[in-house]
Amino acid sequence: MPAIKLVIGLSDGRCVQKEIAEEQSRILWGKKIGEAIEGDTIGLAGYSFLITGGSDYCGFPMRKDVQGPSRRRILAVKGVGLKQKAKGVRVRKTVCGNTIHGNIVQINVKVTKAGAEPLAPPKAEQPAENKPLQ
Repeated sequence: MPAIKLVIGLSDGRCVQKEIAEEQSRILWGKKIGEAIEGDTIGLAGYSFLITGGSDYCGFPMRKDVQGPSRRRILAVKGVGLKQKAKGVRVRKTVCGNTIHGNIVQINVKVTKAGAEPLAPPKAEQPAENKPLQ
């Protein structure tokens, strides 16, 4: 199994990507969307994260309302994995369940508690000539 890519959403709207080795990713197996994980288990001391989604090796997104680790074909009206074409149109889509397993290659998380070291460098200020007029 390849390493898992962890996409971390920061509070300022930016995202940071981090690769997790196979040994560390096995700790996440069985966790579900909406559960909290400690950063110490994945090498980010002091941080706490909330699992918000992910996708498997074929690109199918995980949905919170689909139970289990397997793929399912659901009849969706809105939500993850669906672009709504018109109001009320239902579409049959293939999605992954809400449980992390061996075929998941990307996990989306957001920071709930920050650690001592920043995950990304601070945002750079815009140069004076590029700042909008007030």
